[in-house]
Amino acid sequence: MPDSDSHRLPDQLRADLRLVFVGTAASTRSAAVGHYYAHPGNRFWRALHEAGITPRRYRPDEFASLLALGIGFTDLSKTGAGMDHEINRQSFDVVGFRAKIETFRPKAVAFTSRKAASLFYNRPTSALAPGRQPRMSGFPEVFVLPSPSGAASGHWSLQPWRELAEWITES
Repeated sequence: MPDSDSHRLPDQLRADLRLVFVGTAASTRSAAVGHYYAHPGNRFWRALHEAGITPRRYRPDEFASLLALGIGFTDLSKTGAGMDHEINRQSFDVVGFRAKIETFRPKAVAFTSRKAASLFYNRPTSALAPGRQPRMSGFPEVFVLPSPSGAASGHWSLQPWRELAEWITES
């Protein structure tokens, strides 16, 4: 799917969130319906609940209500949509993402794929292990989670999501 503003998902950000989930870009399905992690095969909403991050299993159309729980959403590409390999590399805005995080100052950031984290860190995905990352001065805690996408089933594990839930509960 070509990059276009019509595929943009709105950021769900405000000051002092507990956690911001960061994807690479909206999936084709998410772009079409306007909800984060909307593809039926995506494990995101189930993982949030099973890991203990949310008190119940939310639906994609309820994503905005997670702000009340201190949870926000954004993507590195706000104009691209589709699978990671389909997104125009020029649409990834790491500088803009950093500026958003510095403005809103959440306690933690969780990349919902190693690909998103690799774009942020400008390192190959193979160099990034799932879980909590080394602390960066002046930046929130960073977690890299296995992608909940059905296309990434071979790399799925709930354990890093549980590690994130445990950190959130303790902090």
